[in-house]
Amino acid sequence: MTTPLNHYLLKDEREVAENSPPAPSFELPPDAKHLLAWCVFNRDLSQLEFFRRVLEEALDDSLPLLERLKFLSVFSSNLDEFFMVRVSGLKEVEGCKDIGLTPGELMPAEQLSILRERLLPMFDEAARCLRDEVLPGLEARGVRIAAYSSLSVAEKRRLADYFSKNIFPILTPLAVNSAQPFPYIPGLCLNIVLTVEPIPEHGITRSLIGSPEARFVHIRIPPQLPRLIPVGDKGGKFTLIEEVIEAHLHTLFPRMRVSESHVFRVTRDADVEIREDQAADLLRLVKESLRERRFGMPVRLEVPPTMPREMIEYLTDSLNLTANDVYAMGEVLDAADLMSLYDLDRGDLKDEPLEAIVPASLGKKKSFFDLLKKRDILLHHPYTSYTTVTDFIYAAAKDRDVVAIKMCLYRTGQDSPIPQALIEASEAGKQVTAVVEIKARFDEERNIEWAERLAESGVHVVHGVAGYKTHCKVALVVRRESHGLQTYVHIATGNYNPTTSKVYTDFGLLTADSQIGDDATDLFNFLTGFSRQKEYSRLLVAPVNLRARMLQLVERETAHARAGRRARIVAKTNRLTDLEIIAALYGASQAGVEIDLIVRGSCMLRPGVPGLSETINVRSVVGRFLEHSRIFYFANGGDEEVYIGSADWMRRNFDRRVEVVTPVLDSHLKSYLKDVVLAAYMRDNVKARVLNSEGAYERVPRAPGEENFDSQLHFAGDTSL
Repeated sequence: MTTPLNHYLLKDEREVAENSPPAPSFELPPDAKHLLAWCVFNRDLSQLEFFRRVLEEALDDSLPLLERLKFLSVFSSNLDEFFMVRVSGLKEVEGCKDIGLTPGELMPAEQLSILRERLLPMFDEAARCLRDEVLPGLEARGVRIAAYSSLSVAEKRRLADYFSKNIFPILTPLAVNSAQPFPYIPGLCLNIVLTVEPIPEHGITRSLIGSPEARFVHIRIPPQLPRLIPVGDKGGKFTLIEEVIEAHLHTLFPRMRVSESHVFRVTRDADVEIREDQAADLLRLVKESLRERRFGMPVRLEVPPTMPREMIEYLTDSLNLTANDVYAMGEVLDAADLMSLYDLDRGDLKDEPLEAIVPASLGKKKSFFDLLKKRDILLHHPYTSYTTVTDFIYAAAKDRDVVAIKMCLYRTGQDSPIPQALIEASEAGKQVTAVVEIKARFDEERNIEWAERLAESGVHVVHGVAGYKTHCKVALVVRRESHGLQTYVHIATGNYNPTTSKVYTDFGLLTADSQIGDDATDLFNFLTGFSRQKEYSRLLVAPVNLRARMLQLVERETAHARAGRRARIVAKTNRLTDLEIIAALYGASQAGVEIDLIVRGSCMLRPGVPGLSETINVRSVVGRFLEHSRIFYFANGGDEEVYIGSADWMRRNFDRRVEVVTPVLDSHLKSYLKDVVLAAYMRDNVKARVLNSEGAYERVPRAPGEENFDSQLHFAGDTSL
């Protein structure tokens, strides 16, 4: 069968391709897996479909109002990072001609154009939702963001006092003239721009006042101050800080004529490359890279719809941007700032709180170590309380027979008790090692602070293997027992971060399996001593054997299907963009393997294409919690295997990060993951969406009379573990 490449492109991509030189046709024989990889979606456009799903949650009027505001905030934050990393990368190579495109990619200029075309209506819809639905709905329930102009005289008087005491001393207006060029505009900060001109009066000479020509003035809104300023004492009425500043501009520019002011926001390139091969001191290099990120090139200008064209052009020219980099947003820029409203004690405007439980086996306050010698324990967050993890680490820190604790810390959070437990263990004389990933994007400063605090307490702190991010989530406890040293291991899909554990779905495995313990020991030797360990008994470790083992597992299912044996793959992951894995899945589908994929975000695999992927189904679940767990099931001819771990099916996870995926060996836990967890996601007909072969997500069709089934709510109160 000869299939033109254009047939497999998204509609917008197809239109671009039709105006480009003809793409070659090629044969798609069943064994030519390297060619099958061309039949994929564009990675960035696929990621936009995930953002659209997040926005869809914000538009759902059945959700409580503060939950809808939460999704608008997540949508805004997701797009910030997308511009800082993905769009900035495309802009860096926009003018290049000789680019070796990988499957699914377009020329940078073409891709930027399509991204903008798809983003504009999404931004408009988000602004409309906030303006016409969420904010009016909150106001009707007693939570109001009031326009400054609508406030009473007494309220304005109190705000004037607040301005003079808390805002005015911090503000620094910066005028642009021959002596003062256009100022540096920090990324993701709100700014006010206006023009001012002097008014000669009372005999003041022109030489003192300066030229009567209008000048642009920039005012940075202090990011350390709250965006929402309370009005009154009842706690439900606020006004925006920018409106308070704008109402008092006359105090900043006495005897000056002030134009109408407008708020704007700039997004800068934050994807700073760290050349570890040129650094003798990685810590110093990361600190320097953070400063470099602050001054990354501008990639987006956000403005309100009321900003005059000449002011937009002035900002665009000054920031070296083009008209295509300008996004006219809603009246309120940066909806993520409004999430402070979520802290209000208004349970009637939020989802019912989830009561996390402790596994029954741990509820009797037995020793972790005694329990784990009898059976493995699976933790399912946020339904399982994260105190089970912190209690395990604290138990190890306080147990007099524990001689060593080793942990990988990727994103720990600001107030995490985990590092404190390691500090206490070190002070108690235990050998404590922390692999702190100081290159974790956007968490570098916090991780550097933790690394320094841990080192000061005597913890042996290392930063992993040069050239790789240490993304695995592993803790190893070594305990002296009657028969010798015994290892206990915690392997997870999510970070050691109690805060995110409440809103991310993740799994953790606690085990005393000796082979997993030996593998974990070898892993830490690899991370801290740079050993060249290549063999692991049970664990799948990137960049050592994870890719090869995953491909082997897929190919084993392919062989089972061809031999007429039971063959099935169910994989739950955050992203699926690795071309080699996709090609292997296409080959498995052609052999008849039934494949169900649950992919939260970008998925480059194209499902349901006749002769290519017709046995592959892809669905995405976006709901109250962020789906973050990774689970991999293989039928294996009836001898089923289930794995969990930190790795997505992405090239970076296979080749540029240290990742760990572990088999789940306990038959009860394997059954729980397959028959309860994965089955629930496949049954979901409320939050799940199905990916079609054109790249769009559709609602799950329901049979007549079929009841609603929300997979995330299904696990609340689950005691089967």
